[in-house]
Amino acid sequence: MDADRTAQFIYLTLLLAAIAGPLILNLRKSPGKTLQQLLIWAFLFVGIIAAYGLWPDLRSALLPASASLRADGSLELRADAYGHFHADLSINGTPVTFLIDTGASDIVLSRQDAARAGIDLARLDFLDQAETANGTVASAPVRLDSITLGPWTDRDIAASVNGAAMRESLLGMTYLRHFHIESSGGRLRLSR
Repeated sequence: MDADRTAQFIYLTLLLAAIAGPLILNLRKSPGKTLQQLLIWAFLFVGIIAAYGLWPDLRSALLPASASLRADGSLELRADAYGHFHADLSINGTPVTFLIDTGASDIVLSRQDAARAGIDLARLDFLDQAETANGTVASAPVRLDSITLGPWTDRDIAASVNGAAMRESLLGMTYLRHFHIESSGGRLRLSR
């Protein structure tokens, strides 16, 4: 054993003795009360660990990412607990939540969001291929009658529907290039 490990061993032994000594004495005097206090501390400890592990999910639920229109006409988005930006857009008059993805080229709709926006999936030909983080997937090109983000509406916009399952639709650079984008401190500002 080197000097650091020896010192660490001595420290942990003394810490264990300092905690276990009074615990053993109290356990002999009043075992019921001591066990009750041990259980309370154990539950508190487990609760703190669980809250720490679930914090990103709790934060997302309690403080959802939101958008706000600023006085200067820009739209400001707040990052979620994972640092991602989401935006609620209107696609052909239907609300759809998108993940802002500057690594994606196109607007990519999930099959569910496309169907909700009035796109007939049975008429689509999934002949195109897209390279994604999960590999190559089939996609079908579509034209969106309208897409609205905050105060801006654009018409006859090219997009694609992903042939594979995806959790959320992606807002890629073919649409985002129409905006001036600023990002800092967990906030993303879009303006035209």
